[in-house]
Amino acid sequence: MGVGGEKFQLGTVGALSLSVVSSVSIVICNKALMSSLGFNFATSLTSWHLLVTFCSLHVALWMKLFEHKPFDPRTVMGFGVLNGISIGLLNLSLGFNSVGFYQMTKLAIIPCTVILETLFFRKKFSRSIQLSLSVLLFGVGVATVTDLQLNAVGSILSLLAIITTCIAQIMTNTIQKKFKVSSTQLLYQSCPYQSLTLFLIGPFLDGFLTNQNVFAFDYTSQVVFFIVLSCLISVSVNFSTFLVIGKTSPVTYQVLGHLKTCLVLTFGYVLLHDPFSWRNILGILIAVVGMALYSYFCSVETQQKNAESSPQQGKESDSAPLISDSLSKVENGGGVVDDEPLKVPMWSSKYSRA
Repeated sequence: MGVGGEKFQLGTVGALSLSVVSSVSIVICNKALMSSLGFNFATSLTSWHLLVTFCSLHVALWMKLFEHKPFDPRTVMGFGVLNGISIGLLNLSLGFNSVGFYQMTKLAIIPCTVILETLFFRKKFSRSIQLSLSVLLFGVGVATVTDLQLNAVGSILSLLAIITTCIAQIMTNTIQKKFKVSSTQLLYQSCPYQSLTLFLIGPFLDGFLTNQNVFAFDYTSQVVFFIVLSCLISVSVNFSTFLVIGKTSPVTYQVLGHLKTCLVLTFGYVLLHDPFSWRNILGILIAVVGMALYSYFCSVETQQKNAESSPQQGKESDSAPLISDSLSKVENGGGVVDDEPLKVPMWSSKYSRA
């Protein structure tokens, strides 16, 4: 493997590690903020996350840590608004559905992404990849899905949330490659639109779901501390989301998201003494097997494609392993990526998710 390949692999591992650590950290922080302190305004909190992220990137731009690269403003605006809407729909989905049905909604994002990429981008996912994803989804389902309560409005909202989330994550990957912009450049330009969208709908949506006013909440020093901490961690979460999707693929980002879910469940049991059962343990073990199979099959298929093509004509892999040995993907504009969702990450008042 050449120097370029080693740098790419290290960059991918670094992006995945940053995503896992920052996401697990913000879940723990938000659990303390929402469960212990009663701050249940998830959509408004996410808008503050994005505003702090934009301000941080603006300072980084002023310090010349990255280069501003404007491109099609309509694409940026549409992408930012779509991300904001997907977050709102996910919150509404949880508000109208049980936690179990909401978890099913999250699980449906992977097969939906596979279907959309197959139909519109003509990507091919081998049976081995499909099998590994099925094992993963089954394991996460066993570990997290409990009660399933269906209703018409909640089902429609969940369907819309799945579709918008999938499209937003696919756009994150395709925009970076099409316009040759880095994850930092795309995040910097889209953040204002995402934040503004959530600023406008956040207070109304949170009020509808919680019957409370975010502006009338009692902001004690402890609440303010955890809000500030959550916003600071979110800078890393949002950046790593775009970075992971750009360096790998939307499907791989969703696989990573379920890994983070398993880690959060494990840490909750070990550190916070959350209730844990044999079903949780069995589900996590099955999910880990699915993730390992996914990474293995992706690596094998990537090596086979590299062997069939010259370095100058290297083909891009249809799916990316969690730790890639591939030299066929090239970073666009210095670095690039659901879930998410991931998707710019959104934290629910009823269920903190990775």
